[in-house]
Amino acid sequence: MEKIKSHFIPDHIVNATFEDIEPDSQRVVAIMKCMEFCENFKAGKSKREIYLHGQFGVGKNQIAGAIAQELASQGVDVAMVYVPDFMAEAKDAIGSKTETVLSKLEALQNVTVLILDDIGAESLTTWTRDEVLGLILQRRMERLVTIYTSNLTMKELRQHLVNVKDAKVAMEQRQHEKKAERILERIEPFVEVLHVGGRNRRRDNSHNTGG
Repeated sequence: MEKIKSHFIPDHIVNATFEDIEPDSQRVVAIMKCMEFCENFKAGKSKREIYLHGQFGVGKNQIAGAIAQELASQGVDVAMVYVPDFMAEAKDAIGSKTETVLSKLEALQNVTVLILDDIGAESLTTWTRDEVLGLILQRRMERLVTIYTSNLTMKELRQHLVNVKDAKVAMEQRQHEKKAERILERIEPFVEVLHVGGRNRRRDNSHNTGG
């Protein structure tokens, strides 16, 4: 669908619909809340966001893809980004500041609904945390809607944001904790946290659903 821009997301996720998703008991609440979110969404007015979390393979990104499809069918522009690959691309471009990455960053800052898929699975550096993720969320905060999928709880996400791989000495720990807290302040107050449970569907059917 034209209204959906995706970066590093498989077609079967981008093209998912709520009709495709089996509403089993361990994820039916999350699915219903996401359908309700889409039903009530109004561009420029909706401030509520969603944080979908659960174990690997339970279908979080398929639910997020269904949100993207539903909103796009309403004429809303949506971008869905697989965070680990996008961060790796941004890190590779750190020296050159290539036009492609800069234009993607600008697009992610300004799209009406941004879906950050698998946040917490990326290999973070101080630069990608503060100058990529932090900048995107700062520009969007209280203005545009962001949806997240993650294997991590909010508490675990905080630890991930603290433990960047280029942290050098223990003295820096407090500084990293402050930076992590600053990013969490751009996420936690605005999201409804929804747990997605159930079996590992990737193991059962590796070509079908996802994280």
